[in-house]
Amino acid sequence: MLSVENIKNIKELEFAVFCIENVADKLKKDAVKVYEALAKSELLNGYIIPEYEVLHTQGKEYIVEDIIRLMEERGVEV
Repeated sequence: MLSVENIKNIKELEFAVFCIENVADKLKKDAVKVYEALAKSELLNGYIIPEYEVLHTQGKEYIVEDIIRLMEERGVEV
């Protein structure tokens, strides 16, 4: 699931949690299910964490919509 090797500091961990919770809220899904879907699809370790430096400078709506768009493109279902 979430690999601690990918997380460099507490801010990246907090950002990952922020993304999971807000995507879950937008989709009206359980946050655990969203976490599992993002982890299984490699969006968490392959996009959200590595792109933290760029993503965290964006607004909440942009971040959430960006993640949901990627989920749709990759056929990730929650």
